[in-house]
Amino acid sequence: MKKGTFKILLFVVMLVSFLCGGFIAYILLLNNGSGNIALFNMNATIPLSEDNSISSSIDKIYDSTVVIEGFKSSRLVSTGTGFIYKEKGDNYYIVTNHHVIGDVDNVKVILSNSSKVDAKIMGSEAYSDIGVISIKKNKSVKVAVIGDSTKLRLGDTLFAVGAPEGVDYAGTVTKGILSGKDRLVAVALNGSSTSDYYMKVIQTDVAINPGNSGGPLCNIDGEVIGITNMKLVDDSVEGIGFAIPIEDVLYYASILENGKEVERPYLGISMLDINNDYYLWQNGINVPSNINSGVVVVQAVDNSPAAKAGLQKGDIIISMGKKNIASVAELRYELYKHKVGEKVNIKYIRNNKEYTTEVTLTKNEKEDK
Repeated sequence: MKKGTFKILLFVVMLVSFLCGGFIAYILLLNNGSGNIALFNMNATIPLSEDNSISSSIDKIYDSTVVIEGFKSSRLVSTGTGFIYKEKGDNYYIVTNHHVIGDVDNVKVILSNSSKVDAKIMGSEAYSDIGVISIKKNKSVKVAVIGDSTKLRLGDTLFAVGAPEGVDYAGTVTKGILSGKDRLVAVALNGSSTSDYYMKVIQTDVAINPGNSGGPLCNIDGEVIGITNMKLVDDSVEGIGFAIPIEDVLYYASILENGKEVERPYLGISMLDINNDYYLWQNGINVPSNINSGVVVVQAVDNSPAAKAGLQKGDIIISMGKKNIASVAELRYELYKHKVGEKVNIKYIRNNKEYTTEVTLTKNEKEDK
């Protein structure tokens, strides 16, 4: 090879190397060293991930979230959170918890722009812990985007928006993960000292405090997948909060928003847990020592489904349908899975012998106590 030709070839190789190196450096600078290459696209959007801000997702729900103040005889008795889930006619519909509005006669709503408006109570129900109110349309708010809680996976990022400790901290955002799905948590109603019911909930370590009740729990895309309603309070635990899945929320809201009552099936008994020795003794009921699980019938109301099926005082219910029953809370949970008019088999013990009877459930004229 001639000397002149070699110099030309060497120059070409060095030029190509320089251009390639510069191109690679440009790409790295363009993407800020993230490793996500978006060739020639100065406006490329980096996919949302745990390392990125969720501010854009918060924007989707922020103006849908409201503070709810409940008054009784003109006195403020409760403060909670809610979110606008539906637009209908001239109104926006807001869902919250029953325990926020269930014992009030007047409700005010504070919007994200701090303005306060009157609200109308549409309906509320204790066992679902869902309540619905409505407000007149307002340009400063918007309807929340609804997600799908069934698609959640353990470890998914979640966040809540609410008013912990009241209006002074309205719009507080807390972030965490999905800690558990389909949890059954025993709840006590009306200050009861025992568990009255089991509720199916989502578990999260998102911070949930008094005032957050009824607020939205959202996925990383800002879609509502649940409504925050309680937390486990104990000195030995931390970061265990719960939310009602959005599918259950919307089911009950669709009934309550029309001013209708949630129709629960009625068995027609008063009952006690089998380990409630003092009250069983007060009612003159003696449980055999070899029986350690079940619900004791204290009374079967005359002409009730239970009475018609032959149940009577002192019977110990041990199963309903195919589910074993160990407590009053479990019995209610299984009972409320059924509909009015359905027939269900109940297995019980009387005088140390096991029996099965078929009960036809009727409308909840009264609550099973």
